[in-house]
Amino acid sequence: MGERKATVKRDTRETCISVTVDLDGTGRVDLHTPVPFLDHMLDQVARHGMIDIELHAEGDIHIDAHHTVEDIGIVFGQAVARALGEKLGIRRYGHAYVPLDEALSRVVVDLSGRPGLEYHVAFPRARIGEMDVDLLQEFFRGFVNHALVTLHIECLRGVNAHHIAETVFKAFGRALRAALEPDPRGAGIMPSTKGSL
Repeated sequence: MGERKATVKRDTRETCISVTVDLDGTGRVDLHTPVPFLDHMLDQVARHGMIDIELHAEGDIHIDAHHTVEDIGIVFGQAVARALGEKLGIRRYGHAYVPLDEALSRVVVDLSGRPGLEYHVAFPRARIGEMDVDLLQEFFRGFVNHALVTLHIECLRGVNAHHIAETVFKAFGRALRAALEPDPRGAGIMPSTKGSL
């Protein structure tokens, strides 16, 4: 299958972001962003997705974190897409249920080549620490539109906002890991009847 690594850089008037991913990693992270809670969530994605992530980001946080969080999703999505390559021999689909105490979330992903996001997560409050919970959806929208994947995210139950967010990101990592894994019965085969993804 070869090496599945990629580095993507994006510089705009709002943000400066560099992401390196290794899809066959061990969950190692080197995260430097001005949004500590997002760092914590991306650490979950790396550990549970077994993806090595190096991420350095600067942004116009003096306005708010919106541009930075969205652009991190965009660049992370671009890096995953580039590292994935032609998608030969992968499982393509992945899903995961993850609980954390009272919270339970389900994430389903299809590395389809078609961007689509269904996001059904209700938070009991507007912020987790300094993080506006609305920005989590913006991260996933940026990721989906640039990784070209279909992603369904649902929190099935939960009371604690931190627990809800953590189950979402852990389940995202687990689902992504399953979809990215080589399929031993489909080595070298495109997982689509169309012949391309």
